[in-house]
Amino acid sequence: MQSLLLLLLEVHLAYAGTHTYQYFYTATSGLPNFPEFVAVGMVNGEQINYYDSSTMEALVKADWVKGIVDPTEWKNIWLGTQQWYKASVPILKNRFNQSDAGVHTVQNMYGCEWDDETGATNGFNQHGYDGEDFLNLDLKDLRWISPVQQGLITTQKWNNNKANLEGRKQYLNTVCIEWLKKYVQYGKSSLEKTVSPQVSLLQKDHSSSVTCHATGFYPSGVTITWMNNGQEHHEDVEVGELLPNEDGTFQKTSTLRVTPDEWKKNKFSCVVEHKGIIKEENEIRTNNGNSLPIGIIVGVVAAVVLLIVMAGIGYKIYQKKKGFKPVNGSDDGSNSSAHAEPHA
Repeated sequence: MQSLLLLLLEVHLAYAGTHTYQYFYTATSGLPNFPEFVAVGMVNGEQINYYDSSTMEALVKADWVKGIVDPTEWKNIWLGTQQWYKASVPILKNRFNQSDAGVHTVQNMYGCEWDDETGATNGFNQHGYDGEDFLNLDLKDLRWISPVQQGLITTQKWNNNKANLEGRKQYLNTVCIEWLKKYVQYGKSSLEKTVSPQVSLLQKDHSSSVTCHATGFYPSGVTITWMNNGQEHHEDVEVGELLPNEDGTFQKTSTLRVTPDEWKKNKFSCVVEHKGIIKEENEIRTNNGNSLPIGIIVGVVAAVVLLIVMAGIGYKIYQKKKGFKPVNGSDDGSNSSAHAEPHA
């Protein structure tokens, strides 16, 4: 779960000069206490809205978004969208020859990116099923491709829908970019804010590992390094995943396995670098009992919710960087606009 969560969080990292606008749709079956459909929108890694099929209400999640879009517009779109995704779950279960038992998920991640320094833009649209790649829209050749045999039926069908393909191309290359620029302009003060991390050394008891906890920082890029007598120390170090805090900031940990004798005889310290600011901590704050700091607990809970909503995609947005390998088939051509037919 941690490695998948890390991949998902990497999806949202906003780098200098690059802005992203993404939507994550998740349809599930086999989770009785979880909505059958969830939609989440994000700009530069910050959640801007939320919708699920249980409440059937679209919520604004970032204050600076209020007044830009009427939430009822999102709601009207997603009321119809959820039916499409819910219908896809049983279709894909049948395609993969699966029974009704167990948990199954259908995901879609789409959006665009814009580099405000170079002007370069890019669009992406990917589908996942049960944590694996299922479909990817190749914008250059304007066609859907699939890495699995079960996806060929869908690619052949969708690639024959030229109008749908052209519509998706228009949205990703033009409409999405226009909205991204609008959101970046309206949310400039929030999206470009910088908050330095708070750094603590934590230890359950004197024989436990020592954890360096950096929290409350924004944006998400941070480096945690252990030092031993003035030299970088990499042995017996486990770096934790990046976790979101409820207030939109982030937290991260790095744990050093060290004996009390080693700690006593050496000068260990944790160095955290964020946006050019370096903080160093060498004094342990021991926790009583086995409880974790409340900040870590809240971050883990938030991350698990994020994982349930968006997980299952199991791949980074930019498959082109490592190569998205399609299954050979007779599908050539294009497809895509707003919503295609279910995966049938």
